[in-house]
Formats: sequence, structure tokens, C-alpha cells
Amino acid sequence: METRTFGRLGSVSALTLGGGGIGQVWGSTDRAEAVATVHAAIDAGITHLDLAPSYGDDFESERVVGDARPPADILVTTKVQLPERRIDDPVAEMRRSLRASLSRIGRDHLDLYLLHTQLDPDDRSVSAPDNVSWSRYRDVIVPEFERMRAAGSIRAWGITGVGVPRQVLDAVTTDPKPDAAQVVVNALDMSGDMWPYGAADEPRNPEIVSAAAGAGVSVIAIRAVAAGSLTASVDRPLETAHPAARDFARAEPFRKLAAELGQPAAVLAHRYALSVPGVTTVVLGVKNRAELDECVAAAERGPLSAEELAAVDALRG
Repeated sequence: METRTFGRLGSVSALTLGGGGIGQVWGSTDRAEAVATVHAAIDAGITHLDLAPSYGDDFESERVVGDARPPADILVTTKVQLPERRIDDPVAEMRRSLRASLSRIGRDHLDLYLLHTQLDPDDRSVSAPDNVSWSRYRDVIVPEFERMRAAGSIRAWGITGVGVPRQVLDAVTTDPKPDAAQVVVNALDMSGDMWPYGAADEPRNPEIVSAAAGAGVSVIAIRAVAAGSLTASVDRPLETAHPAARDFARAEPFRKLAAELGQPAAVLAHRYALSVPGVTTVVLGVKNRAELDECVAAAERGPLSAEELAAVDALRG
């Protein structure tokens, strides 16, 4: 599998196995199949596992990887949530959460530790209830990430870059910068339920990808299939008003294009994300080996041609 430069972490496979699928966020599976999927991903050349305590009941994604016992050279990411209105002492919570995650995963240090809480401006002119202010991020959270890295408990740190766009842009261009940022990257630029601001602001995902890459921040692409909206069918029950259900309906022209191009919609979606300039690795939301095989096959087909990219871009207007 293709590898790409991953900052201070060296290199990483173009595909990353995400914890959402194996943690049963994206439909049901079982522990044995999830563990087998981890092993199959590694056998296919995937070198990075992207987890979070919140992926699945009772920390399921981390427990799956703990059972799978991947080799020490496989990179492991997990995350910490620090909502300002519920966490009085973010430093203590960062340390507590890291210890608990490492215990479940079965490692003595972490390769990449991500803030899983979104950034709001200090004036809260655009905000969401479980976010964190810019000042707390810069004055408290970033210094603790830097201390953890210096102490060797983590090798690198980063952010989930889907908060208020101007604050994410500030974060990836202000020293000390994160080593990595997770950013929504998909063919129709659908943020879905990751966008909590309604009409108060607008996503700026392509701009964030470009700014992060330009600043030397590795871009970890998430939502390549827009929570299932860019696939042939959504494989979990959704209310009609759910953002993914609405996006699925909007994506009908994308599925038609995929059929015209002779490839499954999910393959086209993953190949698109892999073709975006500045993307370091694309996170897969697969929950079993069959879904993994389809994504690996997509990567093996290589990037989209200029004509294919133009056809997809035309759908975005």
C-alpha cells in the first residue's frame, strides 16, 4: 500500500483503519470480526489505527485493538474530550483519559493524541454546547499536549478540525501547531452531523485542508463516505430527518455518476478522498473484512483521473 509522510511520526499508509466501524458506531459487528478486521488491515499494509474512547459502548474500539495486539510499529491514535462546561480541570482529564486508554489498548505510550472537542471563539459568537474556547485550548490544553510529548507518554498530538472554521484555521497556523488535524474530506463536501452550527456559519473544509498542509500539519481525512451517504445504501437505521439520511438523498447524482464510471459509489468516494491534494491518510469506517477489502481495492486502483475529478467536482457546483 502507498505510504505518505506523517510529520514527526515518519510515514503512514494512505488508508487508516478507523475505530468507528470496529466500535460498532457504523452498524453492528462482533468482537471477533472486529479483531479479524484489524489483523486483515495490517496484513493489507495499513499502518495506522484511529480510535477514541467514545467509539462504541464501553470503549469498544479501544478494547478491540487491545484484544488484537497489533505489532509495536503500527501507529495508534486515540482521543480525549474536553467540553468546557463539563470539565473543570482539563489537564487532569487529559492525563486520566490517556492512562485509561493506554490500559485498554495495551501500550505504554501513544503515537498520536487528539483533542476530540471542537474549538469556539472566545466571544462565543458561534458556538456549540460541548465545545471548548480558544483561550482554554491555547493556554491550557496545548501546553499539556507539549508536556506529554516531551515526557514521552505521547509522540505527537493533534485536533479534530471541524469546529468553528476560523478557529481551526488559527489552530493549524499558530505555533505550537498540532502535528495532525482530522478534517472532513469527501466528494460532496458533506459535514453532516459533525456540523452543529446551522446557518450561523459555514464549513470551510477545503480551505482547512489547504492551510493545514501548507503549515506542515498532517491532514487525516475523515467522513470519506459522509457517514454512509456516499455509498449504495446506508447500513443502519436512521430517522428521515437525520443529517446522513438527508445527505444520502442529496447524493443520488453521485451514485449515478459512480455507475456511469463503472465503480461502486463507495469506491469512487474513497478514491476521491485519496486524490485530494494535502491529504495524508484517509480514515475508513469499515466494520468487517468485506468492507475493508472494498476500500483496499479502491486504494489499489489509484487516484482519480483528471476527467473523473472534473466529473465529481461538477456535482459540487
